[in-house]
Amino acid sequence: MKFIDEATVDIVAGDGGDGIVAWRREKYIPKGGPAGGDGGHGASIYLEATPERSTLVEFRFKRAFTADSGKAGGTSNKSGRAGEDLVIPVPVGTIVYRALEGKPEAFLGDLDAPGARLLVAKGGRGGLGNQHFATSVRQAPRFAEKGEPGERGTLRLELRLLADCGVVGVPNAGKSTLLSVVSAARPKIADYPFTTLEPQLGVVRVSDERSFVMVDVPGLIEGAHAGAGLGDRFLRHVERTRVLVHLLDGAKPLAEILDDKAMIEAELAAWNPALLERTRLLVLAKLDLPEARARLLDLRARFEHVHAISAATMEGVGDLIYAIDRAIREAPPPPAVVREPVRIELRPKDDYAIERDADGAFVIASDRIERLAAMTDFDSDEALARFERALDKLGVDKRLRAMGIAEGDTVRIGPYEFTHS
Repeated sequence: MKFIDEATVDIVAGDGGDGIVAWRREKYIPKGGPAGGDGGHGASIYLEATPERSTLVEFRFKRAFTADSGKAGGTSNKSGRAGEDLVIPVPVGTIVYRALEGKPEAFLGDLDAPGARLLVAKGGRGGLGNQHFATSVRQAPRFAEKGEPGERGTLRLELRLLADCGVVGVPNAGKSTLLSVVSAARPKIADYPFTTLEPQLGVVRVSDERSFVMVDVPGLIEGAHAGAGLGDRFLRHVERTRVLVHLLDGAKPLAEILDDKAMIEAELAAWNPALLERTRLLVLAKLDLPEARARLLDLRARFEHVHAISAATMEGVGDLIYAIDRAIREAPPPPAVVREPVRIELRPKDDYAIERDADGAFVIASDRIERLAAMTDFDSDEALARFERALDKLGVDKRLRAMGIAEGDTVRIGPYEFTHS
């Protein structure tokens, strides 16, 4: 199965069901009162992290999700059936962003544990039946509310693998070979650069009671953090690790090894400076080669702790596994991976903006007023009058007059247009 770590999906929560206009019809009560039932609430959409998913590939084939709407109310004050919430499974480690028109995308949440659930689109409220609008002076209301539209939007999903240990290094340093000898993972291994085209996970068994998860990240080259090679797609997968194993190619001359080490550290810092504060184990690979043993002496003269292994002879591999396990147990959990979450700035509940568009229409921008319009039955004079009273309470008419509105001018609220009189 192809590894996919990013996806974009469109979501539409269920609309609320309409409230209805109905009347009591009981024996011996010739003039029954209003008895229209409320509409059922629309279904909401949730994302839920599950270990059964390891990639976002399913969203390549299904990119749109629509939840059930609520049913209309019934007679005798009966409420309509609510829609059943839609739960979409995603891999553990999925980060969720919402696209905002004309603004940076907003961080919604990090599903970093099995069973974690995130509300991404709320279902609309069911409309009220005419029973709710009866008063002492209006005993027979002939209108009801329409259901509230459900939330909708576009999400960007980003998967960051959950692993205890990440192996980084230049192409062909021996990362995939190391993973293949310490776990049951079988990554592709060859003697040309960029053999590994996607992160590989493996479970490393330390003892009958202990194990840890290792991720082999595709080889990094200079400029990886900015998109060179494959690095910009996969550096994110080491941000969740507690420990980094920096693998060096023992077959290279010392000067090249030192250059590779400096380049990898620079790329980690450019991607996220916190990665250099993570526990790192410096490991020289290919110890079965005579030149590698000479390089090991040079490196140990320069750096305090240098491990060395040979995947071919297994020399040093056991000691490295125990060193990684010990470092994982001693290391603190990695910090939150979302570096600068964007907060959605909502207008105060009763706030709104009025602007004139190119056609001279007065455009009212307000989430609350747009919802109120969507829930109003404009075919009913009583419902229209209620809508106008609500706008008057908010001061909309007063502000329109202050802006110079004249009889016959157009007022636009969302998809609705009105002629001012």
